[in-house]
Amino acid sequence: MATELGCRMGQVEQMIRYTYWTSKCKGIVIGLSGGVDSAVAATFCCRAIGGDKVLGLSLPSKVSNPADIRDVAALCKQMGMEHRVVSIEPMLEGFKKIPEFKESRYLLGNLMARIRMAVLYYHANRDHAIVCGTSNRSEYMLGYCTKSGDNAADIQPLLHLYKTEIYSIARELKIPESIINKAPSAGLWDGQSDEEDLGFSYETIDASLQALELQGWQAATPTEEKVLEIVRKSSHKRLPAPNLLEEQKKP
Repeated sequence: MATELGCRMGQVEQMIRYTYWTSKCKGIVIGLSGGVDSAVAATFCCRAIGGDKVLGLSLPSKVSNPADIRDVAALCKQMGMEHRVVSIEPMLEGFKKIPEFKESRYLLGNLMARIRMAVLYYHANRDHAIVCGTSNRSEYMLGYCTKSGDNAADIQPLLHLYKTEIYSIARELKIPESIINKAPSAGLWDGQSDEEDLGFSYETIDASLQALELQGWQAATPTEEKVLEIVRKSSHKRLPAPNLLEEQKKP
């Protein structure tokens, strides 16, 4: 099992290394939330190309937990990568000046995700780097992401890994326990929880997704049916924007 896990980890690092070399960039930029996904993705990047070529950005808002920034700082020190903190609060305040601006958890959450990605790409453009994404397979299949926000990236090293697999890899990579043990949260509002938003634990989600794939995406239980419905409703997030270009290419 350890050998299989080590092989899979090696494949991820090789993909990152290949993408880095072929892009002819000078580094990798990654947003670090203090959660396990971004910690694992950043550690993979450091192992692949060296921590001195990886920039980790903490992008807090006023509802962010200060402990997350401390966890990120410790991780960056452990991996030898640069860590910077850029508050997105002034940018959020700028958006609030838009005429007829409406505020809700949903609207602000998506806006924060898109602002954070814009900041990551600004640094990547400035430093001739690429942006590393942190989405896992569980959230990707359920559409638990923001278009042009956290699902935007130049490389997605975790997209083939279920959330439960991320935890196993995190322990193998010796990610700090303070990061591994915290409840998964996007930090979009005070007390926000990923599993509460999704309606299931990640163990249940992953078991259902794996069963559905083996069963040809035919549900065998009520829980699988509910998970499958979420997968279907979120399919637009996994597809390119509708266009007529491919039609025009046809002979």
